[in-house]
Amino acid sequence: MRFDRTDVRILAELQRDAHVRSSELAEKVGLSPSPFYRRIRMLEEEGVIAKYVTLLDQEKAGFPVNAYVQVEIEKKTEARLANFEAAIARQAEVMECYLMTGSFDYMLRVVAADIAGIERFVMTRLTKIEGVSNISTSLAMRRVVYKTALPIREKE
Repeated sequence: MRFDRTDVRILAELQRDAHVRSSELAEKVGLSPSPFYRRIRMLEEEGVIAKYVTLLDQEKAGFPVNAYVQVEIEKKTEARLANFEAAIARQAEVMECYLMTGSFDYMLRVVAADIAGIERFVMTRLTKIEGVSNISTSLAMRRVVYKTALPIREKE
């Protein structure tokens, strides 16, 4: 999708603060309410705006530990991969899961209250998923960069 300068400003502001009042945002981007609402509706209908959420402070919410877990699946079949993905989607601690290229099949970002929580997740749940053959876990020491806003730019 092509974004003009106004779309870019709307999306940047919404990524910065989705709680901002529509009237304030319309004024900030130089639109009256009707054209502003049309643009928002169009961005929603096109799927550019997928949903509106509230981001919690991970540490203050009680989940200061991030683990990155690489998982290898034995005998990769479409059914086995689908089974793994469905099982992982049900795990509340799994914040992100990516199908990867390379020596491991999946990369997970898992959160927990402490290292013991990561260990429990790996030992009591992850190892129980059919087809999991190899697991490698790395603990993040501290967050250096964390962004939720995509770098939306105007298309020429």
